[in-house]
Amino acid sequence: MRDFTMLKWLGLSLLAIVLDQGSKLLIDSSMQLYQSIPVLPSFNLTYVHNTGAAFSFLSEAGGWQRWFFAGLALGISIIIAIWLSRLQKHETLLAIALSLVLGGAVGNLIDRLAYGYVIDFLDVYYGNWHWPAFNIADSAITLGVVLMLLESFGLGKAKEE
Repeated sequence: MRDFTMLKWLGLSLLAIVLDQGSKLLIDSSMQLYQSIPVLPSFNLTYVHNTGAAFSFLSEAGGWQRWFFAGLALGISIIIAIWLSRLQKHETLLAIALSLVLGGAVGNLIDRLAYGYVIDFLDVYYGNWHWPAFNIADSAITLGVVLMLLESFGLGKAKEE
């Protein structure tokens, strides 16, 4: 039973990876680099390459950051997979959160290993101020972290009698 539960959560990670990689392949095959397509007010699809981490951190570091961030993502993914395998059956919200973070980390890891950069394309802005472009993997990681924080404050835990 425990193995089936673990497979269910790894399935959620796989779903995040498939959605992430599929969307990146679609963007890469249908848009030119730096092309921007307005979708909604304050939201564009804008195709960019990110050689850094979140908010393009270390994007101009000269190349070593590719392997640093790839190694970091691999190490974190292994830790999360082990953590996920040790969760109790009732720790559903934490399992969902960890699965999303794992799927997002692996999605961006695939990009780093395959291309040397991460494909970003979701562009949220207000006026002339643009949030750094991001992707489905980044969204999965962010949602997973938010769910982990909510879980740490007691959301999703059974009330003690």
